[in-house]
Amino acid sequence: MACYVLVHGGAHGGWCWDRVVPLLSAEGHEVHAPTLTGLGERARLLAPDTTLGTHIADVVDLIETRDLTEVILVGHSYGGMVITGVADRFPGRIREMVYLDAAIPRDGEALVDWSPALRELAANERRTVDGVDLLLFPDAPSFAIYGATDPLDQEWLRSRLTPHPWRSFVDPLHLTDEAAVRALPRTNINAPSTLRLRSGDSLARSLDADRVWEIDTGHDMMVTEPQRVAELLMRVAITR
Repeated sequence: MACYVLVHGGAHGGWCWDRVVPLLSAEGHEVHAPTLTGLGERARLLAPDTTLGTHIADVVDLIETRDLTEVILVGHSYGGMVITGVADRFPGRIREMVYLDAAIPRDGEALVDWSPALRELAANERRTVDGVDLLLFPDAPSFAIYGATDPLDQEWLRSRLTPHPWRSFVDPLHLTDEAAVRALPRTNINAPSTLRLRSGDSLARSLDADRVWEIDTGHDMMVTEPQRVAELLMRVAITR
């Protein structure tokens, strides 16, 4: 059986995988879906120094504490930044990288470098609350990027989303061995609705992997198409 670590994206928490985790667990797989510092049920830990590095450390600590190996490391959206940093720490523990409609960064890049739309969002939605710069508020126009069209899904998301630390969007990722990270087997699972918004190098990276699959749904595919996401994640485990 496979071991999965599922890393959520901006403003989300481990809760966003609630419809996927039972499907993987029912097949006997080991599944971990941590919530990153300052988000979800860990929102009380939010601080001005919550950065991309903080979130990388969250997942590194999980893998080290549980002594996980042969990990299928899955990152959604901003989570692509996180899993890339995690893989840099110990590529030998990682079986496969899965970028679920996610940023695929290079050394020295920040999330805002992934697309002009993200850079604009970081500039326009930034608000300071209790001394912490935040963005991706549940009531902000950026909610539309999640691609949830069912009113019940929208309500479920809005009731759980928490503002995201702005610094983590603008912090550059620093890799010590980028070649080792890029050598890991990789699967990209894209949503056509967001893929068409990418261009240049970002689009090229989204289409360049050992396997490139699509799920015809919105960005938050683990919410809108959990069965299909689970099926493809299990396919990763058997097709290497």
